[in-house]
Amino acid sequence: MALHWPKTPRQGHKGGSPFLAGLLILATLATSASPPEANRTSSEPLAPGYRPLDYPVADPGSFTLSDLGPAADALLLESTGSKISLHALMRDKITVISFIYASCGEVNGCPLATSVLHRTLAALKAYPETLAKVRLLTISFDPSHDTPKVMARYARPFTKEKPDWHFLTAPSAKSVKDLLAAYQQSITPEVNAQGKATGSISHVLKVILVDDQLRIRNIYSPSVLHPDLLAADIRTLILANSAQPGNPSVITPNPSPPKLRPGDDKSQYERSDYRTQSAALTQRTGAAQDLIGLGRQSSLGLPKDPYEEESPLTQAKVTLGRKLFYDRRLSLNGTFSCAMCHIPEQGFTSQEQSTAIGIEGRTVRRNAPSLLNTGRLRRFFHDGREDRLENQVWGPFLAPNEMGNPAVGQVIEKIKKASDYQDLFEIAFGRGPSMDTIGEALAQYERTLTAGNSPFDQWYFGGQKTALSEDAQKGFVLFTGKARCSQCHSIDKSEALLTDQAFHNTGIGYRDSMGGEEKRTRVQLAPGVWTELDQTTIASVSEKKPADLGRYEITQNPEDRWKYRTPGLRNVALTAPYMHNGSLKTLEEVIQFYARGGIPNPGLDPSLKPISLSPFEVHSLAAFLKSLTSTGVTPLVEDAWAAPIGDPTAVSPSDARQKKSVSAE
Repeated sequence: MALHWPKTPRQGHKGGSPFLAGLLILATLATSASPPEANRTSSEPLAPGYRPLDYPVADPGSFTLSDLGPAADALLLESTGSKISLHALMRDKITVISFIYASCGEVNGCPLATSVLHRTLAALKAYPETLAKVRLLTISFDPSHDTPKVMARYARPFTKEKPDWHFLTAPSAKSVKDLLAAYQQSITPEVNAQGKATGSISHVLKVILVDDQLRIRNIYSPSVLHPDLLAADIRTLILANSAQPGNPSVITPNPSPPKLRPGDDKSQYERSDYRTQSAALTQRTGAAQDLIGLGRQSSLGLPKDPYEEESPLTQAKVTLGRKLFYDRRLSLNGTFSCAMCHIPEQGFTSQEQSTAIGIEGRTVRRNAPSLLNTGRLRRFFHDGREDRLENQVWGPFLAPNEMGNPAVGQVIEKIKKASDYQDLFEIAFGRGPSMDTIGEALAQYERTLTAGNSPFDQWYFGGQKTALSEDAQKGFVLFTGKARCSQCHSIDKSEALLTDQAFHNTGIGYRDSMGGEEKRTRVQLAPGVWTELDQTTIASVSEKKPADLGRYEITQNPEDRWKYRTPGLRNVALTAPYMHNGSLKTLEEVIQFYARGGIPNPGLDPSLKPISLSPFEVHSLAAFLKSLTSTGVTPLVEDAWAAPIGDPTAVSPSDARQKKSVSAE
């Protein structure tokens, strides 16, 4: 017969049974770790985790832990009610996961896990640097009863000292089922002789240790779950990381800003323990690069430049285009450049805005597309309204909600009057600034933003078998098979732009235009602080959302309503948020959106069909998408940071050299 804690009925969730269960667990946490003998109902032995070990623990670092595979992801609910992905909680920390349900009375089950985790924290207090790198996650697999409020009550006895311990539940029974399957955790609701549910859930306890690279390193059953063993394993992982310079789990000061993230990096800003990682503009130091040569080095896997024969790249034109791209004077009020929407360190888009913002804070309807590999496209803008890169650049110059210039002539006149542009157009083109030469110079610079030669390219086109991780290879099989992603994000035998360059209706534009928004919207006020606002309140302080009919606005063909150009997926891990309106924040959200088959509407693309993806399959697809990040992006950022951004009087070294030489092209 199993041993049980005294239990209250399930309706006690509304009162305080999780809290009482917590107190009962705490009652076992004396120095001797002795179990609550008075509550025992049989002679079944208690798990070793309740008693001191009768053998010595191996010294931390004297052994290694095997890699047991990737840790799956899932969307969860914090005890505050905030939504968060499991991976977001696991990054940059050694994580211990336990699956429980709040009213569990099986002494060798959930109470054991919670007791061991609590005492592990106590043991690690002797090692403050190690403790700072550890996070505990207690996740309920009974979301119908264990609401965020219930989990908050369950957590109360264990969080008085504010440890890094999160108590979570799931948004639905289905998400729990998928998550448990990914972690090979089985549960069975118990029934009595009459076939009625008793409120208890039969399960085999598993506690999972995950490293800071999201890899499972140990799984503990009741027979081996003990705070001394768990603490030794955690310290072993920390020591192994400390021996590897540059490992992300080793917390060292970083005086330089990250090269591929916002300067004011708000990663994990949704969490209450967020710490700012902002970097001042003055810290952005770079070095001018040979952009044409870099483009050749980063071209593996990309199609040929379609403009090369018609408009060969020259150093003079590229350098001039680069100067124009970062020049704020070319906007109506002299405050806005191309680079303020297409930010180099953010994948030449903006990771911080769902939709772009123009001069004076004016709203732009759509997300700023990345300019990486834009020179390989046949159509530009989300609605495909331009078919030449030289023409495309004038759209933002003249749009009243972007750079705001009233006429082409005004832009040309500004450049003619600027002393630092003197002779640059003559050197590059043999004539002065005009609509054609300005457009071609900017297009030439954008054509050098080449970013192929990713791990995927090295594996698929370069034949390097070890270039792609096992998870990413599984994701590739899904991408080209079950998930059907490659129907639109095409991959050919010799090249892969990962877009069919066509237009599709996924339903997102339809939903925006036809309504269907939630009546209340969660708004973040500060790290870990959220509130809900109704649409009336939001509308009272917001500009009316402009209509957006997609490709229809260009063709006037009703069949093109809410169709948008298929974006390329190269470097997609750098270019969040996603979709034409920036409505999906993570790659996992995008994968799950398409797995649901998009949003039903009369013009929904027929290729979109619901499919069932496990959390591990979602993880694998995301791993494949992350493998599409080019090795050549960082040098492009280094070059961009060498440009005289924000200082109209500054002249970069490349400008000075260009003026002193006569173009040899």
